[in-house]
Amino acid sequence: MHVMVIGAAGMIGRKLVEKLAAEPDALGYEIAKLTLADVIEPSVPPGLASISKTLALDLSSEGIAARLIASRPDVIFHLAAIVSGEAEADFDKGYRVNLDGTRALFEAIRHESRNEAYFPRLLFASSIAVFGQPFPEKIGDEFFTTPLTSYGTQKAICELLLADYTRRGIFDGIGIRLPTICIRPGKPNKAASGFFSNILREPLVGQEAVLPVDENVRHWFASPRSAVGFFVHAARMDTAKIGPRRNLTMPGLSALVGEEIAALGRVAGEKAVRLIRREPDPVISSIVAGWATDFDARRARELGFTAESNFDEIIRIHIEDELGGKI
Repeated sequence: MHVMVIGAAGMIGRKLVEKLAAEPDALGYEIAKLTLADVIEPSVPPGLASISKTLALDLSSEGIAARLIASRPDVIFHLAAIVSGEAEADFDKGYRVNLDGTRALFEAIRHESRNEAYFPRLLFASSIAVFGQPFPEKIGDEFFTTPLTSYGTQKAICELLLADYTRRGIFDGIGIRLPTICIRPGKPNKAASGFFSNILREPLVGQEAVLPVDENVRHWFASPRSAVGFFVHAARMDTAKIGPRRNLTMPGLSALVGEEIAALGRVAGEKAVRLIRREPDPVISSIVAGWATDFDARRARELGFTAESNFDEIIRIHIEDELGGKI
């Protein structure tokens, strides 16, 4: 099988490729060729170099999607996007990268399939940002998508396209609506949700972190390990069980910021908690106030997707995966 990861230099892309290197049979079949693409050249873990090709390119640029699809990958992980805060700040860039790039990819597959039978599986990274207020206490699988941000709108449009292109037999698509991924490794990014990770990641290594919102803010979370697990499961599952509604809200953990901090205290001690500095930010607070807080992800769970059940587990996963198992 030829596997392609678009957005392979991003956090989930890197971890997905590391998973494939550590567990060659993770997808349930042998990977004969691995193509890794992003705007910066992705790295290749040891063990995959002999079957890998890396490309530095912009999916939204003219002709790039067709160039990628000409190699006819069997499985495509489409993870490339700019994040919520940046998409809100730069309207043109958000639509160009998050919508136009995705449409170009879908169209490239359609045109390739016209020449000769070609029917890849496509896994698309969507987001819970496709939902907008007013919310029920728990958002179920029947709740409609009315996003209140440009990022959420871009993802919602792509979800509709994915469902229609799948219905038309162009590809076998699954949209993965990711919770906020926490704890994100590395440096802070431009995502409005970044502070959810910052207030845990930095104190765990003895550094200060800023909390821009109230501790009573509630949100929906899953770890990077779970995020990779979602895509791996989607790549190998029997899609006949999904039916025509191809976009799935992933399982996660609903928790208050205060519960995050309490878990940090239990795992790392009060010294870590004292490194969190409260600096209210009205812009961040207003964005977060429009986000969903809790989900009933029954459909995805019944299809075999799983995630963490408490924040202590999320913090311990970060320590194990990023800090060598100790702090």
